[in-house]
Amino acid sequence: MRIGELAQRTGVPIPTIKYYTREGLLPPGERIGPNQVRYADPHVSRLKLIRAMLEVGGMSVAAAREVLARVDVPGRTVHGVLGVAQSAVSGSGVERGTEAQRERAERVADALARRHGWAVKPGNPGRAALVQLIVTYHDLERDDLLALLDAYATAAEGLARAELSAVAAVPTADGKVESVVLGTVLGDAAMAALRRMAQESASARLAHPG
Repeated sequence: MRIGELAQRTGVPIPTIKYYTREGLLPPGERIGPNQVRYADPHVSRLKLIRAMLEVGGMSVAAAREVLARVDVPGRTVHGVLGVAQSAVSGSGVERGTEAQRERAERVADALARRHGWAVKPGNPGRAALVQLIVTYHDLERDDLLALLDAYATAAEGLARAELSAVAAVPTADGKVESVVLGTVLGDAAMAALRRMAQESASARLAHPG
């Protein structure tokens, strides 16, 4: 297909397609003439994945490029792609608190992981984000919010098991990798959306019992 048909099938404007190609997100099409480039169905799938990562997942172009580069590496593993996708979604963030405060928060985070039987490496981006969150809770003197972490962890573990079971059921290696990326990037957005819906419903029941 020509670039015009690719744009029509995906809803991505031609200038944007060319931009994604220049930025290394979209592989170039096959050149079949001096001014002719042919695209195929994999370009359609990749463009849809790019749009989901950028527009719904809120990723930066640089972060999306990093994840897609790992997706395209021959012999990549689902576990390896998961780590890259987690890092891209989590971002670096701003380190809060003193060294002593961060060390105390790390002990709290690691104790939580042990209670739930989790094997988490020190460099896990989720652990780093949790440590910063715990520092913030302590700084605000909101131990009542800190007490909710075990409930969050229980919900997160059930969700993680369901997500990885869904990935395991995908028949192809490429499909598994794409599922991990989408599950990580879009899963955060889905969980936030569902949590807000659940909060409204729970609040209404508390306000009007029965």
